[in-house]
Amino acid sequence: MNHDKGDFEANLAAAAGNDPALAAELRACFIDSLDNQRDLLARARCDGNWEVSALRLRSLGASFHAHELIALAAEALESAPGDPVVLRKLAAFSQSLKEQV
Repeated sequence: MNHDKGDFEANLAAAAGNDPALAAELRACFIDSLDNQRDLLARARCDGNWEVSALRLRSLGASFHAHELIALAAEALESAPGDPVVLRKLAAFSQSLKEQV
């Protein structure tokens, strides 16, 4: 899965300036937060927990201008708890970020 790198990468570059170590650390923190919320989403068994995790994913995406994550979180909000399609898409998105490091 390819994600929209433009705004996300520009946001990382703006936050890190000319410091590649800081950019790498920010990317790692983003991926870690994504994976943590994705795990909580996967374990959610009620509408409330699913919705909270999806909203947190959407906020994470908005904070970093990761439009694909925002769209995936919106898809999760429209889905039932445990929707395997949404969970697979989020896992693929996370994996695509990890492969770019």
